[in-house]
Amino acid sequence: MSIRSAWSGVARLFAHAWPAVLSVSALFLAWELYVRQSGISPTALSAPSRVLVQGYQQREALALHTLATLQATLFGFSCSLGAAFLFSLLLDFFRPLQRAVFPVLVITQTLPLVAIAPLVVLWFGFGLMPKIVLVALVTFFPMLVALVQGYDSTDRDIESLLASMGASRWRIFMAARLPSALPYFFAGLRISITYAVVGAIFAEYAGAVRGLGIYILNAKNNFRPDLVLAAVFVSAALTLCLFGTTVLLQRLAMPWARLGARER
Repeated sequence: MSIRSAWSGVARLFAHAWPAVLSVSALFLAWELYVRQSGISPTALSAPSRVLVQGYQQREALALHTLATLQATLFGFSCSLGAAFLFSLLLDFFRPLQRAVFPVLVITQTLPLVAIAPLVVLWFGFGLMPKIVLVALVTFFPMLVALVQGYDSTDRDIESLLASMGASRWRIFMAARLPSALPYFFAGLRISITYAVVGAIFAEYAGAVRGLGIYILNAKNNFRPDLVLAAVFVSAALTLCLFGTTVLLQRLAMPWARLGARER
């Protein structure tokens, strides 16, 4: 039964993934054919095959810079996640605070990342801290909004039932409001994790010793579009891996949602 379940899971995964794989493969094939047939200079546009070869030759340097970006991404995202959860608790238990603070948080999201990154580096130096701060700033708001909206989606009848049974406000939160917020939370988590990599790379653009951002900047200054694209592919792969991790965490944290989808 377990082997049959494993095969059925692989079959479902293939059924969901093959359209995306086919479209991406077609895009890369068209790109490769265009570069080969048009005779465009490799310094203007490199073929995917050249990008892969050069990326493989630079794999040690790419791995070193990728680890630096991943470290900043995970540290910053962890700080943002903890702060968003704690702040969402305050906003949920003290509703006047939500009306007072939310407009300020919305204003912070209108500030361009390109303008913030140099200031953060100027304030915190060229180490790991500015990248952590920038990643946290970029990812904090989507997770906070998702959590607050999730709390508000709780069924009022369930809350009234728990209250009539003598449950405290904290108990109602843990038993009803927090589980109701999980789908919203993971939706915000998937959005934020993609922003986290972008935030880390922007911080490295503004000033860093290692990271994919500084690698891309150096490759651009050396007129190496193949290495620029290789780093872009690595950052895209990193983002997809982190995104897939959030999907896996959601399945582990919400097994009932998967069962409901199977019944439908």
